[in-house]
Amino acid sequence: MTVHVVGAGVAGMVAALMLARAGHAVTLHDAAPVAGGRCRALPDGTDNGTHVLMGANRAALRFLDAIGARDGWIEPEPDGLPLFDLADGTARRIAASPRAWRDPARRPPGLSAGGVLALLGMASGITDRPVATAMAKHPALLRGFVEPLTVAALNTPVAQASSARLGQVLRRLGGAGAARLLVAREGLGPNLIAPALAALAQAGVALRLGARLRALTTAEGRAVALHIGQDSLAVAAGDAIILALPPWEAARLILGLRVPDDHAPILNLHFARPGAGPVRFVGLLGGLVQWVLVRPGGISVTVSAADAEAEEPVDSLAPRAWAEIRQAARAFALPGDWAQAPPPCRAVKERRATPRHGVGFPPVAPRLPLRNLALAGDWTWGGLPATIEAAALSGEAAAKAVARQARRPGAA
Repeated sequence: MTVHVVGAGVAGMVAALMLARAGHAVTLHDAAPVAGGRCRALPDGTDNGTHVLMGANRAALRFLDAIGARDGWIEPEPDGLPLFDLADGTARRIAASPRAWRDPARRPPGLSAGGVLALLGMASGITDRPVATAMAKHPALLRGFVEPLTVAALNTPVAQASSARLGQVLRRLGGAGAARLLVAREGLGPNLIAPALAALAQAGVALRLGARLRALTTAEGRAVALHIGQDSLAVAAGDAIILALPPWEAARLILGLRVPDDHAPILNLHFARPGAGPVRFVGLLGGLVQWVLVRPGGISVTVSAADAEAEEPVDSLAPRAWAEIRQAARAFALPGDWAQAPPPCRAVKERRATPRHGVGFPPVAPRLPLRNLALAGDWTWGGLPATIEAAALSGEAAAKAVARQARRPGAA
């Protein structure tokens, strides 16, 4: 079987590698000049955001193992996540795993028996309401633990975010090692994209970048041609396609496909501050900055649910962010010089970073909208919000779906 995988993000790369290692001929296409999708390193090598994985992200970790990149992902804060509150200057370490809350020093602020029951209620997924409503009786726990987790995982403010969707995340944090936080030691380029491309090449995957899929030709319930760039590629009987594309692109190509249509932005700031210190990951409450990833090559900041910030110029964002970073750096004694003036800063604004995960589940497209075409992408995995893990799971599912379809009698 020949398979065309369109979209070289995590979902597409996972699917392409699985199919190629199963003996199929695979071509991986992407409209961008570089592979990686939303997890790409930018052309100059800079990450587009402060991407993290957790121990519960088993599909994403399987992919790292498959490409030989697991050793490049490290746990920067094994003693608990450093969290600095800009409102009162307090600095504490919080454990993401409920197993560690037996230690009072690592419990989230405001944790009580009632708060635990509220968390368990969201984890059950029986009802769906705004996270802020579900945690209204526990404001300290909401502010100091639930809100940072919600905004990071769902990219949606707690006043709008779905408690049932957050429950999908909470259910995964209870297992042994599930809440370990992992980051790329050097960056997504050297620790994800480069080893993935090397593994794909070794498996025989042909990579075609810089060519957009303009249209599909369909007939009798199957795709019969791909129109990519200036070329038209016939899809022979018994061959398959995987579209690992954003929802708006999938809807453009497949008539009548229902997809999420409300998206939320993410702002990433990258400060050029070389240093020799260890990799660190710090959270902030009560300001612009939410997460800070400190590497020897520079500092990256993520602001999720950044509706207002995505419209603000970097000239005003950078000084605000840097002032907050300096406070957290002093509070946790991060090594190096933290001068008052911000270093050079680059902003990456992803205006449609993820679907907005509000109350009520968005439409989920079928895995096989055509007999020989499967969909992949984080938005197609209904069991999680749009995350790296959801992308990896969807890539696995799409690869399995087209392989099963190819084995069926008369599948062409």
